[in-house]
Amino acid sequence: MSYAISKTISADMATAEARVRDELQKEGFGVLTEIDMQATLKKKLDADIRPYKILGACNPPFALKSLQAEDYIGLMLPCNVLLQQRDNGVEVSAVDPVASMMAVKNAALEATAGEVRDKLKRVIVAL
Repeated sequence: MSYAISKTISADMATAEARVRDELQKEGFGVLTEIDMQATLKKKLDADIRPYKILGACNPPFALKSLQAEDYIGLMLPCNVLLQQRDNGVEVSAVDPVASMMAVKNAALEATAGEVRDKLKRVIVAL
């Protein structure tokens, strides 16, 4: 089972990120965290890598539902969405919550993970 839902789009990073944020919002997600790996690794290690950004997306009703079912679910939240520059555009990938929840082994999370996966798939498909 793959742990990512991915699509490559013809856009620059800024345009791709704006589109991702817009589609996430349509599905009830906000972006809580943002990690610019390219800038961070340049600053900390003077390493040059391709543009690579991680957005931590959260859908509050589903986050609450998950927290009520599993005390340690915060270790798996928020849902990461990755944007990385490729030769043919920007690849956008979202974590597959069903795959991640397999590690938790809590049956109460299965339906929620499936619903969140459906939402994230719609985000990726809409790009």
